[in-house]
Order: sequence, then C-alpha cells, then structure tokens
Amino acid sequence: MNANLSERFRRGRFPNTQAAQTSSSGHGFDLSLNLDIREYVQKQDNIKHSSDKDEWLSQPEFPSVDELENEMPGLLVNKIEAPYKSKDKYLKTHYGLQREDAVGSLRDALQDFRSDPTTNDTHKFSVYDQVHIVGFTFARRGLAARIQFSTRRAGKRISWQTSKRLVSGSIVVLIRAKDKLADLKGLVVAVVAARPLAGVLAEPPEIDLYFSNPEAIQIDPQEEWIMIEAKQGYYEAYRHTLRALQKLSQESFPLADHICKLNPSVDPPVYLQQTPTIDLSAAAKGDEKKAYESIDVTQQWPTAPEDSLDDTQWEALQEMITKRLAIIQGPPGTGKTFVSKIAVEILRRNRKAGDSPIIITAQTNHALDQLLGHISSFEPDYVRLGGRSTNPEVKKRALFEIRQKERIPQIPGGLFGRSNNLITKQSKAMSSILEPLSMPGQDPYSTDQVPGPRVLQQLGVLNAAQAKSLEDGATQWVSTSNTMDGPIQLWLDRALVPFEVKYAKDNFGFQEIEDEDLEFEQLRENEDSHGVNDEEDIEMLKGPWINIREKFTVPPASSSDLTKANKLLDSATDLWKVPDYLRGPMFSIIQSRAKAALAKRFREAAVTFDKLVRENQVGKWEQDAVYLRRAPIIGMTTTGLSKYRALVSALKPKIILIEEAAEVLEAPVTVACIESLEHLILVGDHQQLQGHCSVQELEGEPFYLNVSLFERLVRNNMPYKTLLRQRRMDPEFRRLISDLYPNLSDHPSVLNRPVEPWGMGPLKSFFFEHSWSEYKDESLSTYNEEEAKFVAGFYRYLNKNGVRPDQITVLTFYNGQRKRLLKELRAYSDITAGYLQVKTVDSYQGEENDIVILSLTRSNEECKIGFLANINRVCVALSRAKYGFYMFGNSQALMTASDLWYNVIMRMSSPPKRIAGVFPIQCKMHQATCFMEYPEDWKKTEGGCFEYQALKQQEIWAEPDAESIRRGVQDIRIANGIKNGQSIPFDGSSIYSQQQLLPVRNAGPSYRDVALETSPELSAAEPKQNSPNKPNMIGQRTGGWNPTPATTIRTHHFSPEKQQERRAGWTDYAKGGVVADDKRRVDLTGSENQVKPTLRTDGYHELNAGAATFQPGLNLHRNTYTSPIKQETVKAMTDGRSRFLHNYQPEASRRREVSPSEDKSNKSKRQSTKSRGVQLYRGRGRDLVQSGRLDQKVLESEGMRSLTKDDNKAQSRGGSGVMKDLVDLDEYYHESDSEDVELQVEVSRTSASLL
Repeated sequence: MNANLSERFRRGRFPNTQAAQTSSSGHGFDLSLNLDIREYVQKQDNIKHSSDKDEWLSQPEFPSVDELENEMPGLLVNKIEAPYKSKDKYLKTHYGLQREDAVGSLRDALQDFRSDPTTNDTHKFSVYDQVHIVGFTFARRGLAARIQFSTRRAGKRISWQTSKRLVSGSIVVLIRAKDKLADLKGLVVAVVAARPLAGVLAEPPEIDLYFSNPEAIQIDPQEEWIMIEAKQGYYEAYRHTLRALQKLSQESFPLADHICKLNPSVDPPVYLQQTPTIDLSAAAKGDEKKAYESIDVTQQWPTAPEDSLDDTQWEALQEMITKRLAIIQGPPGTGKTFVSKIAVEILRRNRKAGDSPIIITAQTNHALDQLLGHISSFEPDYVRLGGRSTNPEVKKRALFEIRQKERIPQIPGGLFGRSNNLITKQSKAMSSILEPLSMPGQDPYSTDQVPGPRVLQQLGVLNAAQAKSLEDGATQWVSTSNTMDGPIQLWLDRALVPFEVKYAKDNFGFQEIEDEDLEFEQLRENEDSHGVNDEEDIEMLKGPWINIREKFTVPPASSSDLTKANKLLDSATDLWKVPDYLRGPMFSIIQSRAKAALAKRFREAAVTFDKLVRENQVGKWEQDAVYLRRAPIIGMTTTGLSKYRALVSALKPKIILIEEAAEVLEAPVTVACIESLEHLILVGDHQQLQGHCSVQELEGEPFYLNVSLFERLVRNNMPYKTLLRQRRMDPEFRRLISDLYPNLSDHPSVLNRPVEPWGMGPLKSFFFEHSWSEYKDESLSTYNEEEAKFVAGFYRYLNKNGVRPDQITVLTFYNGQRKRLLKELRAYSDITAGYLQVKTVDSYQGEENDIVILSLTRSNEECKIGFLANINRVCVALSRAKYGFYMFGNSQALMTASDLWYNVIMRMSSPPKRIAGVFPIQCKMHQATCFMEYPEDWKKTEGGCFEYQALKQQEIWAEPDAESIRRGVQDIRIANGIKNGQSIPFDGSSIYSQQQLLPVRNAGPSYRDVALETSPELSAAEPKQNSPNKPNMIGQRTGGWNPTPATTIRTHHFSPEKQQERRAGWTDYAKGGVVADDKRRVDLTGSENQVKPTLRTDGYHELNAGAATFQPGLNLHRNTYTSPIKQETVKAMTDGRSRFLHNYQPEASRRREVSPSEDKSNKSKRQSTKSRGVQLYRGRGRDLVQSGRLDQKVLESEGMRSLTKDDNKAQSRGGSGVMKDLVDLDEYYHESDSEDVELQVEVSRTSASLL
C-alpha cells in the first residue's frame, strides 16, 4: 500500500489508535471501530521479499505475461510422509503448488493455441474471437470493462443457463488479433467480473471483465482481440488462498508444531487448560443431563450417557473437546455431522460473554448448510457469511439478509462512507476522460462520429496551428455549403467510413446445442463454493456506465503511406494542404495517438480508483464486523475463510471446525490457522473423495497436491479417532466396503429393515453384468450408450412401481455418461425431468438416497477403467444408498483391473448372491418375476411388468432373433464358458458368479469353442497372497485373478480328422450336458436342501475331465437333459430374454423349502400358471416351425403336434394342450434314466442345428 493510502487509513482512525471511540445504536449494536482489519490489509499489501529465496512473497495476485509464457516453474516436493524443517519451507512449497494448479491449465491452453491460432474449441480450452471493448462500469467492486464477442469457434449453440463457460471469477487472456503469437508481450490477463444471463443471451453475447491491474486496461473499441479460457482451473478458488499464504508467512503460525513438524503429542486448548470444568449435558438426554453439567474433562472423561452416542462417537467427542488439534474420521453413514453438531453445542454452551465467535467451515455450501441446519436447533442466532444458501432457513441467517433487516449507521471514523463518496467523484472524472470516445463533450466541433480538433490538441496529438487550420478550413467550407459535419469529417471527406463489427445473427447459425457442462444446481454450487455470488456479488455490477463504441474509422493504409503521413503530421502546420490520399493514413495515426493518450490518463486514474475500491472493501468489512462480533457461531466455506481472512482475523476466533476436511486441499486449511487460533477440529474421511487438482501432473508423486492436510496427518500417525458404526446402508451392500473399513459394523437401526415394495422383490442390491462397449465424446469423457439406455429403462420401471424420483439417485463416474443418462431419461415423457437426480460421483460426497443406481460405464477390451480405479471415488460410489443399490457394468474389466473391484464382485457373488448377466425384477402388483437383458426389454414393462403390458395390448411380442435362439440353448451357454475375456452369457435359468466360473478357466477351452474349431486360451491365476512390500490404501490385498494377457491368446487350427473328433465330442456333450434348473432354484429361492446334482460319466472324455474340474467350484452338473424344444418355446414366450420364475416354481416355495406333501398342490399351481401363459403366447410353436427355427419331424416325434394347430385350437387346449405337452416332456427328461439314446441323439442334432 502506498503512502497516500496509508495516510487516508491513518486519518480514518480516532485519535486513540489503540482503542477507537465506542458508541451504540438503537438496535443494541456495538459500533466501535475495529482497526485490526486495516492493519491486516496494510501489512498484506506491504509484504516484500528480501532475497530470491522468498521471492514468492511478492508474487502478484494475478499471473503475469512472463509466468504464462514460460514453462512450468521449478516446484518444491510436497512432503507427505516426513516433517518440514521450517514454517517458511512449508508455506513456500504449498504456495508454489497452489499457484501452478491455478495457472498451469491456462498456460497450457495458451501454448496449444499458439501452435494453431485457427483452432476451434478443444476439450482443454475455449476460444472466442471478434472480441471488442464497448464500455466501462464504475462499480464499487471495481472498474469493469464490457466486451462483446463471437462464439462461432464453439461450433455449437451454447446453453448459457447451464454452461460453466466464463462464470464469474474465471481467468482469461486477451490476445490482439493482429499480433504475431511468437511475441506475447501484448497479452492481457483479465478476470470475469459478471456474466448476467441477459448479456450472454444477447447477440452478440456480452460479459464484464476486470483487468488484472490498471496498467493492463484497454480502451480502444476498434481493437479486435481473441479471448482464451481454460476449461480446467477456476482462479477465484485459488487467489484468496495464495494471498493468505503470503500473509501467514508474516504471522505467528498456531499449530505449526503439529502441522509442519508432526509432533504427535497434542495438548488441550489453552482456554480449556485455564477453565477445565465444562458442561457436557448437550451429549446426554432427559434426566441424565444433570450428571454431565460440570465435568473436569482434563482429569477424567466420563462414561457415555445411555441412548445417545455409541462408544466410538463418544471417544471422538472426547477428542474434539479436549485436544487442540482434533482429527475425526467418519466413514460413510457413521454420523460424523451429528457428532460435530454435539461438539459445537458443547462448545457453544461453554462460551462466555465477550468470547469470540466459533467458526464453522466446509468445502461446499451444501455441507456447510447441512451442519448449520443442525446447529440452528440449539443456536438460532448464528450468521452465514458469504454464498447464496439453497436452504431457506439457513438463508435467513445470511449476513446479506441480516443487513437488510437490521440496518446500522455508518461507524464513526470508518472508511465505508468516505470511500463511497470518493469513488463517485473518481467515476465522474474517469468518465470525462473517455468522452472523446463516447460523446461530443465540450468541443463544439466534436460530433458523435469523431472528436473535434480542440480535444485532439488537449491530448497532445495536434499542435495549436494544426487544430486551428482544421477549424478555419471547416468555417470556410460551411459558409459555402449547408453541411452539419465537423472539421475532421470535412477534412477527411470520403476517407471516413463507418465502423461496424459484423456478427452472425440467430445464435451464429448453429443448430446443434452444446451439451450441458453441469446440472444447473451443480454449477451454482461450484460457483458458490469458490466465493462467487457472495452477498456483494448477488446483483449485477452497479455503478455509472459509459459507452465507448466508435462509429467511424478510415480504411487500412499501406506501410509506405503511413510512413509519409507520420512525417507530415510531425512537420505540417496546415493540415488542409495534406494530399487527399494521405489524409486517411494520417487520421489513422491521429486516432492511434489520441487513444494512447486517453489510455495513459485513464490508467493513471484507474490506479486511484483501484485503491479506493480496496479501501471501500475494508470499510465494508468494518461495518460487517459490527454484525459478526455479536454472533456466537459464524459459518462460511473454506474459500470464504480465505477471502474474508482479514475480517475473520479481526474477530479473534479461538475455535475453528472444518467439516469434510479430507476433501479440501491442504493450503485452504492451513490458512485457517489465524494468529488467535487455539483449537482446530478437522472432521472428514480421507478414504472418500480427495481434493481436486486442475493440473493432473500435480496429483501423485512427487507433489501429492491432492493429499489433504487431514490425510497427511493421519498417514504420519498423528492421533485421530474413527467412527465405526454405520446407520445408512443395508448390510446386504454395506459388505461391499468391508475392505476399506474392516472394522465398520452395522447399527441396529439398519438390521432387518422391511423390503420396500419398489418392484425388486427381495433384491436390495444387484450387479448387472454386460459387455456393451464404451465410447468417448467430444470432450473425451467416457460414455456407454447401451448401459445408459438400460439404466434409464430401470429408472422408469422403478417409477412405474411407485418410487418417487426424489427417492432415486443415478450416479456415474463420468460427465459424458451423465449427459447420456439425462438424455435417455428425458426421452420418457412420463418422467418429471425437473426432479431427476443424475450426478457424478465427485459431486455426491456427503449425500445419500433411498435408492442409488450406479452406472459404471467402462467396458473395453484392454480392461482400462480410468476413474473407477480410484479407491476414494469407488468408496463414495458404493456407500450412498440406504435401501436399494443397483450397479451396471462390465465385471470382467473391473475384476481384471482392480483388486478392490475384484473383492466387491466376489462379495456380490457370495451368498446372498447378487450378480448375473440378466437383471431380475418383480412387479409388486402381480408378483411376476422377469429377467431383463437388453435395453429394449424395458419397453415391454409399460405398466410395471410384462404381464400388465401383454394384457393391455392383447398381443404377443416379436419373435426372438437368431442370436437370441442360439443363446437360448442352455447347454451351449453353459459350455461356452469364457470367450475372449467376456463373462459367460446368461439365459435366465440360473445365475453364475465370477467365483464359480474360475474352474471354467482352469478347464481350458470351452467345448463350444472346440466344436467351432477355435478356442482362446484362458488362465486363472491363484488368489494373490498378501504382499508386505506393496501396501494398499484398503489394507492388504485379499486375492484376485488375472486373465492371460491378450498377447498370449492364440487360435488352434485342427486337422479335419481332429475337427470331426471334436464335433463328436460336442454331440456327446449335447446329449449328456448339464442342466441348471436346480442351480437356479438354489440361487433364487435360498433353498439349501436341494438334491445335489451328480456328474454324468458316460460322455466324451474331455467333457468328463472338464466337468470333474467344474464340479468342485459349481456343483451344477446333472445327469438329465432339458429339451431344447421346451427351452425355445419358453424363450419365445418371453422374447428370448426373460423368464417367468413362477412358470417353474410357485411363490410359496421361493423363500422356503417345499415339503413333499405340498409338492402335489404346487404342481397343479404350476399347471395353472402355464395355462395363463399359453393364452398370452398362443401360436408360438407354429410360428417357429414356419420360420424354419424348429423341425416339424422333431415336433411330431415329441408329441408336439398341437403346436402346429391354429390359434383357436391352441387357445382352447390351454394348459391341457401345449403347456401340458411341455410339462410332460420336461418331467420325462427329469425322471428318465436317459436310456432312450435314439431320442437324445435326435435332440442333440436339433441343438446343434440351432447353432
């Protein structure tokens, strides 16, 4: 801060600079002036570096041209597993990393643009051309330039309502369109000041910019610029933290002994040592409160009260109250926010009159508002600082709202009133400087086209003689003509041409709309979390506005003409004697010099304006301190804490609690350590989401910028407590995070929850396996279109079964998939689009919902899984659901790429088994169970299930295609095993787990592949042993498998004789293969007393060997064979993909073992059920014969002639006709001893023909 501003600060103080005069208002406010805010700002502005080692201390607030032009600077290594030797080294390290994270993306974008200036938007940056400055707003927030620009390089229409382009606080660079990009000296750095919707929806769009410093201000409306914006990095989130780190270097650093030097010995807070007896009754209920009202917590911590906190929560509370640095890990659903609320209530109850406020902060507005909502139950007078809360009750306590309700007079001696007056005067002075570019002004010869000679003389562009010659010549001209033109128009005559920037109309002709970057709510959350739209930012920029559009100019001139004109301008006295052809070039020089002179004056005035704006901000904070110092609790985001650090420091808080501390980068938490701090509480979970870095190279070794202070302290064995009893997830899917939290247990409240009637029967969780391929969108984000369609169909099915949209959240790891999911869901007109909750995992930390659908997206031959390999993200994804959790993805790719996913899928495969290649649903109205396999299957559940739709339409569905029929042959599907790294397909008759399929891998090539002459070799690795040399974030690895790498897969070529031998083996297999009906019953009914299947031993020797290996892992084999005719008919009944479970077993027997006495009754029920089925699917057999898919002779030989009769005949036979034949045939094959070899051979031929 310069001497003049310092003098104004001193004049603003009362004579007693140690204690300002005190006065009171009628509202009971203490209007004493807090001088600490001024002193803080003055010291911050006066920070200077004394050597190259601390050069970082005087780095400017915004990046310089040199910083953007050069390569990445040398950065210090972040020590995450060792102490720092000094505070200075620690702060310098994190300042450098934070600054590179803030600037690196913009530097990379600029370098890429320089390599190809004609490029359109890329996934890294956006390009806007035809950028022109059209005016200025003199606002109390700063001097803002209004610009217009073209979005043609976007290539699409921009949905500004939901776009994250050019949001307030974004940093951009402006490059002159005519400059050579090899030299960036003319580059200008600016920050988006405001992006009002009305402005960006105009044609052309308009926004307001703050230039990075007064010297960078541009005023020429005819100058054309190109604007570059990086798509990664949000500078507003960094700049306040960077300045706070610089200021912290000049302060004492509380807790440096623990944060820098990692001292594990943590004492109680100083204030607690002075007054150790406190009131803990907030943690108790009812009559127990009395016993906890006066406890000396430094001597002995009492036992936990009954029916309040569990034992781990009580231990955590002790840590939060009695340690000056308390670290609390709260795994998903363990109630860490509740414990924080109890801790804050205890701290509030023990706060004495005159004590400083307790500061509550969090990374996001949502997390902050959630905690403040709990706090309001015991402290209604808290204050919410910054941001626009979406919680109506919390919003009422925002400082902005309190100001409107309870206005206070200006503080005597404060800077706010005087700076307001000075800003108004300075605005008028600066507007007058720009008058030559906006209006005629005081010169009678000026017009709305060009300035007059006197203005140009005042600017030093023309001398007195030149100005007089223009005026005299104009007087003579006017006396002989009737023109109203000014001297310069007359002098230039036809050389003066209109100036107009031609923008394309109607959204620049683009028909395709740009994909939404983020959902509207998520975009607002991102802006609010980083300090944008705080109370002073809520409205548009206010202040005097001046338009500087120019209407006329001259055509471009050659360099030789410009040289001649320049010499004449410096020597001529009578400009009317200048040749006509040089007047245009000369005026171009005059314009350029005039604007340069105006710019010089304007920039000098802007320096003073900028200082007044800063003074006004200090004065505003002095007013705010009056409201805040009487508040017992103040809440703000971590970015807000950095932004308002001068104000918060002046309040002298002793206690700061940071919620979701593990999600915040280290620097924003570090700057929370203001000089008055005695007690810091960090609550979070380092195994969930980490902080986000804009520059990916800064994550991981050696910089580890994404490692939070919370995680670093835990890694280095600083004392911390963990909550270990979860109250959110059903145990059925809580087991999926057991590797991450081996000691996590279930609270009694989540045990034995009743199954909600939402169309899934008893299935509270399920993993649907598929191999649908992934793709990349234009921003290189991954999406899986088939999976998105399937998930959307399931969402609609749930909605049809009575689940409200607000009860369902769809999660995905990729924004590209989120867009696809929204597109598919919005295609259903009966789903209320406004209530859709489709989120990325990264935006859902701390959230939960009744039902969570997880779209995993990744599916490729290389088994690359990207974000899904990030353990922290997976942890969040697996732990958001309360009652129902359903996953959709390629299990093969996941198990191959990740030990964590291997263990997750293994758990889904173990009892109760919840994984398959079909998706079972159960209509809550009809109790009909169906198996979905493809996205189009959901179209047949219009009313909630298949049965409803069939009755509604009174027609059958389309026939299955050839591929469906091929997949319908059960023995082929079983024998197929694993092919080309894909999971075994599933035909609806049984459910197989990956664990059960491991023996198939060991058995070598599948028999179907052998019969088809090719067979990829597959291997199954032994489960991995614990590796002491390779630690894992989730603990020791518990096992896994790897397929043989793709490079080792080979194809076998057999001789004709060998091929015939293999085909013979396949024929044998077809007559003696396995049947999975028993397996299906075991899996879906839970019956444990089924007769164990036996192994057939009279088949082909390779079959016997493979089956012998198969049996220990599967117990699937059986010595009978199910008719393929029956299979195909049932397949046709459900379009080749679904199964009515009740066609095989009635409802009563699905959940318990059926006694022999009940079997006869159940058999008649099955007959009745199948009779209904034939009425819905009559005529299928005839159609199959006519289409050539079934052999007429085989049908006749098996007594199936009734299938070829007309529809009426088939319908009349009902259950005693077609379905009776099927039942009889089924029972024949189940009960026979397989002696009818001739019939079985015929069956095997039919099976082979279906291939």
